[in-house]
Amino acid sequence: MDQPRPGAPAPPLANETSLDQEALQMHAVGRPGKLEVQPTKPLITQRDLALAYSPGVAAPVRAIHADPATAYDYTAKGNTVAILSNGSAILGLGNLGALAAKPVMEGKAVLFKRFADVDGIDLEIDAPDVDAFINCARYLSPSFGGINLEDIRAPDCFVIEARLRELLDIPVFHDDQHGTAIIACAGLINALDLTGRDLKSTRIVVNGAGAAGIACLELFKAMGLPADQALLCDTKGVVYQGREAGMNQWKSAHAVDTPARTLAEAVEGADVFVGLSVKGALTQDMVRSMTDGPIVFALANPDPEILPEEVHALRPDAIVATGRSDYPNQINNVLGFPYIFRGALDVRARTINDDMKIAAARAIAALARKDVPDEVDAAYAGRRLQYGPDYVVPVPFDPRLIADIPAAVAKAAMDSGVARKPIENLNAYKADLHSRLDPTVAAMQFMAEQVRSDPRRIVFAEGEEERTIRAAVAFRNAGYGDPILIGRVREIRETAKSIGIADVDRLEIHDGADDDAPANLRYVEYLYRHMQRRGLIYRDCQRAVRQNRNVYAACMVALRDADGMVTGLNRSFSVCFDDIRRVIDPTPGRVPFGLTVMLVRGRTVFIADTTINELPTPAQLAEIAVQSAHKARQLGHEPRVALLSSSNFGQPMNERAEHVREAVRLLDERIVDFEFDGEMTAEVALSDAVRQRLYPFCRLSGPANVLIMPALHAANISAKLLQQMASGTVIGPLLIGMSRPVQVVQMGSTVGELVTAAALAAHDAIVAEQMPFVTP
Repeated sequence: MDQPRPGAPAPPLANETSLDQEALQMHAVGRPGKLEVQPTKPLITQRDLALAYSPGVAAPVRAIHADPATAYDYTAKGNTVAILSNGSAILGLGNLGALAAKPVMEGKAVLFKRFADVDGIDLEIDAPDVDAFINCARYLSPSFGGINLEDIRAPDCFVIEARLRELLDIPVFHDDQHGTAIIACAGLINALDLTGRDLKSTRIVVNGAGAAGIACLELFKAMGLPADQALLCDTKGVVYQGREAGMNQWKSAHAVDTPARTLAEAVEGADVFVGLSVKGALTQDMVRSMTDGPIVFALANPDPEILPEEVHALRPDAIVATGRSDYPNQINNVLGFPYIFRGALDVRARTINDDMKIAAARAIAALARKDVPDEVDAAYAGRRLQYGPDYVVPVPFDPRLIADIPAAVAKAAMDSGVARKPIENLNAYKADLHSRLDPTVAAMQFMAEQVRSDPRRIVFAEGEEERTIRAAVAFRNAGYGDPILIGRVREIRETAKSIGIADVDRLEIHDGADDDAPANLRYVEYLYRHMQRRGLIYRDCQRAVRQNRNVYAACMVALRDADGMVTGLNRSFSVCFDDIRRVIDPTPGRVPFGLTVMLVRGRTVFIADTTINELPTPAQLAEIAVQSAHKARQLGHEPRVALLSSSNFGQPMNERAEHVREAVRLLDERIVDFEFDGEMTAEVALSDAVRQRLYPFCRLSGPANVLIMPALHAANISAKLLQQMASGTVIGPLLIGMSRPVQVVQMGSTVGELVTAAALAAHDAIVAEQMPFVTP
């Protein structure tokens, strides 16, 4: 048996091939790619089709012809951004062509949707010629409310953006330039504030004269930086007046009269270094030559010009930012582009001008100075998220970004005269922005960050399965902690090697059949004490520990040799749960149950109990409602609980309905802190119109988001019908109410679903440790 290693979790397995395989599998599984198109109107009856298409569609056609502005009212134009690339500068991979850029552009579209509810349409244009690319974008532009240019090499990107901005009356934005510049500018605003500097008297060196470097310098100057206070450097040194080698019109615009010729000479005495160049470009000697309290933004990816620890070894007073998520002060474009387009689209802006960029930078900077919400701070446990040298820009999953940044951009668009549809009430607009995004995704991300900050040991019971091994490696590479595989050591290692897993020997493996392992005897003794009055003799316990991997894994968790476990890949939930119940009891006073989380078209619904209690008593239903509401709140939702039945408030009356009515009465007696009502049908629970028309006395203030089913068969069938028929995401069923963190996935789950379940088990362990009275 491979013994556990003491101390902090080991670094990720050095296995790029495994990561590549996992990424390829993620992109290929199910419907290939990351996007699909969903209708926003019902298309069920002949009348629906007649309205959506011929002959009804003629009406909006005529309206748009008469007034082109009505395209924003009758089509998706106003929420759609074209994501255009020719693949000439894909990430750090170079010029690989238009088609190879498609996975990146699809990913960009996903970020637009995830963070700002903007519909991004990726268009990969096979046109290395600048004029051809411009013409293609120009002729396609009527379909979109804005254009995001991506991964286009310099200097072509400058020409393309400038020409399209002249030709079109919609926002055109090259994120590689301006996205980086805006976030860097936000960080600089706060770094200058913290060090008591004024931008007008600050000396700045920008190293890297590509798209992002020049855009940063231009925005700094637009903010008030005098031209003679800035030096631009490239691979040939300082861009100075009179230089001829390697020059172009964009560099020449920033050439200054200076005796400095090298980066080292430029940096000497400088207040700020902004790097958008290559690893190692900034040396420790250069940092030593900077002024007191230097500001170093080393933004080269994936490896910065200099590492933060190298700067702080010499200059503890320095403020350092990078492009990496494993250091404080990450300059991440996702803080900008989704929200900038959100604000620009919502006022139907003709362009994204400097005023809007500066407004975005200032809003991002201002957000970093505000008190950080508890859920964000908890997600980054181990780091104190408080305005200061290690927190000059917000973290990417701050839920306040969706309201603050678009509102600032929209206001700047209105103030600068480029908005065609002004917003009268910005406070109401902010409230609307908050409601656009489902909080579940953000809550899941917060949980993931919290686990990364406090990694855990999680047992994967079905350790010989290929998918389990992949999931264990992915769990570790994600920084969630140490995975533990249960199974035969030789078989696991051979399978791992066959699928390209490097460093197989570093995988922690336990085999219940290994009689020489000291822990195995402990597990037998524990199981015997636990089950000797529940039908098992000592020999049964020996056999269970040796042969049943769920039992073995549960023993590890029960005896604190691991923090949690995940199983279920090749056995049914009921079988797995019975195995686990031999070892781990429910939390005293709690009812164990399964909670399925459904995310469909931006809406989340929690369904319980989908796995355990066949005919729950009224008391059990009430307890399931309480625990479900708690989990919903933990995932960012204010619970509105509906106790479902086949009848509505006594019509018709039947035995099962009376069961549910009694559960409602018990909840009334408990004086709980969430909305609930029942009994009611699903239609009444989910439809505001039906509920308000027929049952205005119902206590729910909106559609129910927690559905408590009257029986297991109803819950299980409903959840699986939704899973198969609705185009959405399913989390779980989550196992709630156990005294130790355990998750049982559905049979046939993907690697990603296994990793999610393991991360949830790890988070349950953190919560249980921090708040022992709260059930996982």
